[in-house]
This record gives sequence, structure tokens and C-alpha cells, in this order.
Amino acid sequence: MSAAPLRPERIQIAPGTEISRALTGLWQVADIEKDGTLIDPEQGATNLQEYVRAGFDTFDMADHYGSAEIIAGRLLKRDNPPRPVVLTKWCPAPGPMTADVVRAGVLKRLERLDVARIDLLQFHWWTFAHPAWLDALHELVRLKDEGLIAELGVTNFDAAHFNLALADGIPLRTNQVSLSLLDRRAAGPLAETCTAHGAFILAYGALCGGFLSDRWLDQPEPSDIADWSKMKYKRFIDEVGGWSVYQTVLRTAADIARKHDVSLSNVATRWVLEQPRVAGVIIGARLGENVHTDDNLKLFSFALDKEDHAALDHAFATTRPLPGDCGDEYRKPPFLTATGDLSHHLTSIANAFTPEPIATRDGATRVRTGSIWEDIAGYCRAQRIGDRILVSGTTAVSGEARPVAPSNAGAQTTYILDRILTAVAALGGKPEDIVRTRIYVIDDNDVEAVARAHGRVFGDIKPANTLVRVAGLVGDHRVEIEAEAVVPSTA
Repeated sequence: MSAAPLRPERIQIAPGTEISRALTGLWQVADIEKDGTLIDPEQGATNLQEYVRAGFDTFDMADHYGSAEIIAGRLLKRDNPPRPVVLTKWCPAPGPMTADVVRAGVLKRLERLDVARIDLLQFHWWTFAHPAWLDALHELVRLKDEGLIAELGVTNFDAAHFNLALADGIPLRTNQVSLSLLDRRAAGPLAETCTAHGAFILAYGALCGGFLSDRWLDQPEPSDIADWSKMKYKRFIDEVGGWSVYQTVLRTAADIARKHDVSLSNVATRWVLEQPRVAGVIIGARLGENVHTDDNLKLFSFALDKEDHAALDHAFATTRPLPGDCGDEYRKPPFLTATGDLSHHLTSIANAFTPEPIATRDGATRVRTGSIWEDIAGYCRAQRIGDRILVSGTTAVSGEARPVAPSNAGAQTTYILDRILTAVAALGGKPEDIVRTRIYVIDDNDVEAVARAHGRVFGDIKPANTLVRVAGLVGDHRVEIEAEAVVPSTA
């Protein structure tokens, strides 16, 4: 009796939503079309159909992946069972996220896909310093309730902000982040957050733009790279320790691949799939060029054993961890993007708060954040006098007065510190200029969560700090924080 043909593993990420654990990523459509010549949509759909026949029926794309959404829409119109599952992303520039702005972004995705409902819409935000990301997510929930979106996810959120969104009632199913043998950040706090909330990780970059493959084993370091994806992941290689350290990891994976009679890429991808809370790994496809379904199917023919994991852990010990948490490569130096900054993605990011002069004090400036209490009580969020910036006691308030994450002090602290850092930045300061923070909590049981959220931001800066338990705070606020900064004088 012959064995059943190998098919990709599947997983349910939400009731009624099941995906292949090996998703087909369409980011390379943008690379193929960068000279202005578009892929014929019907031919592109035919190329995608080859993946569906092999069991790879889940496709990941975004608003900026060239014509990927249009091609996927043509595939869906063919109505050939099984119906493919389509995941797309909306990556707006930071700015006010009104109901009209968010609806327009979603309607554009529906128009390009030519569908009535998006299977999974993933939201990306470039900087948490701009608080409108939470407004956008709440608007997306309303559109989900209308039936325009089946499920919601995010991309490149760190563990703290993913937890904040969930704690504020956003029903997120997934967080799409980089995860590979060289970038293991998602296997830490983010995996723990997903476990606590029952959410999943969708992993991209498992092959580091092709660098985690047999073709680069024992090869010299390239001096010139034109491919956007490889430009990005070469920065990852440099950051973890350089070419020789990367080759150590590559050789270890190659040894394991020979043991299991699979490719090095299979080993690299299998390791990602075996990490906690990983629902699937996204493998790029170059439509009309190479189809790797046969090799990708081998991903489900074996599992890494204890010896394999031990060998990889030994190789990992020779590397440096990538800095920060998931998504930080897009939000703070060192920018591990293709260009080494955000110029490939955005022209600029405006501060959410606008400084204004204080008429009664020469040279002094202040910022207001729109809270109704600032006018009622007659105060500003922060003011700068000379080189000194003073930040008022700040709570987790969205919009005029809505309390954020009312039952989660750690999540509130994350949101508060974002507001403080943004106010300081608007007045010309940096996080490292903050010399004192004062924290007020209402419950001893919240102290550790608040402290950890504070340490995530100030772990290296270490300002003077005081934490006090008070009898209570107004409304649903569990924590309030004030801060002081001293900006170094310029020459």
C-alpha cells in the first residue's frame, strides 16, 4: 500500500479560520515589478494555483507588495476548491486614524482583492510614539463587527505593545514578525505574551532573504548586493557577529540537514515552526520563476530532535542577540532595513504633539495632548524651560478621556511611557535625557508588571526613580507617572 502524498501541516488560528503552516509570501512581487512592468494578473493567478494544488493554499501579502492583492483576487475569482486563504496588511503612514481614514484603507484592500470580506487583515504601525495606532485598531474592530474583516492581526509589534492592544480589548489573532536562526527575538517575551492570550506568531524571514540556504554555505562574503531582501538580512548577519559567525550557524544547520536528508533551508524553517506559538512560517515565492513546493513539502517530513536543538543552541551561543524586541528594526537605530533607515518606507514621521511658546515665560515651550483635563484643570502635558523638561503626571488616556487597558497596570505603563517619551521628543529631548521618573500605583500586586514595563524603556538609561503606592487614582487608572529631563546644552 503506497503512502499518502505529503501535504503541509494545517492549524486553526481562529474558529472557522484554518491556514497552512507554510504560507506563501508575495513580497517579491514588488521586487519583480520594481522596474514598472507589472505581472499579468491572470498569469500570476495561474502561478499561485500551482501552490494551491500542492497544499500551500494560504497567501500573505500587503498594500505595498506591488500588484500582489490584485493577483490574489483573480485567483479567488476562479472559485476552484479548496478556496485559498488570503492574508493582507495595511501599513498607513502615522497620522490621525479617524473612522473615515481607517475605512478607506480597508475598502481599498477589499477593492484590490475584489472580495466582500478579508480573511485576516494585519495592521502595521511605524512608531508607537504616535498614539493613533490604538485608535486605528479600535476602528478596525468596528469594521470587523460590520463583517468586512473576518479576523485581525498585526505585524512587527513588540511584546509590550501586542500585550497592550490585547489588554485594551482588541481581538488580535496573530502577530507577524521576523523569526529565524539568526533572529530569535520572537521566541522570548512575545511567545510568552501569545501563550498568555492564546494568540499566534506568523514568522517571516525564516530564510533571511535566502542567506539560510545551501547556496551560501562556505561562500565568501558578498561585496555588492542589489536585492532588497538580501540587503536587509545582510544587516542582520553583520549585527549578530558577522560573516564567520553566520557561517558557524550555517554549517551546523547543514550537518543536521544531511542527517535528515533534507535541505539546509528545510532545517532553518523547521526550527522556526517548532518554536512556541508559531502558527506558520511565510516562505517567499517569485511568481513565474522558481516554484519550490517539492522542497517546501519536505519541511513536514521530519522533526528536529534533542541533539539537533542542542547543536543549534551551541551555534547560537557564538552569536550576538539582535538588539531590542520584535519590530525594533523599523523603529529605532540600528535600523536593520534594506537602506539602513526608513527612507525606503516613509519620507518622514511627524511628532504627534506640537510644541507651542509659553507667552508668560521667554523662550519656554510646552505641549498639550488633547486630554479634556488639560483645559479643565489648566495644565500642559510637558513644558521646557531652558534645558529642563518637566512632564506632568500622566495616565493611560486615549483620545479625550478613555482609559486604556483598565485592568492591566503593565499595559497602562507601556502606553504612559510612550506619551511621556513623545512629549519629551516634541520639546527637543531624547529618552536618555530623562533623569527622573516618579511612579504612583494603587496595588502592591501591580508593582512587578509596572517595574518591568519601566525597565523595558529605561533599562540602560537608569534615571533616578521613586515608586509610591497611593490610596487610589481617579477612574480606572492603576498607575500614573511623571518625569523630568535635562537636555545637554549644544555648543
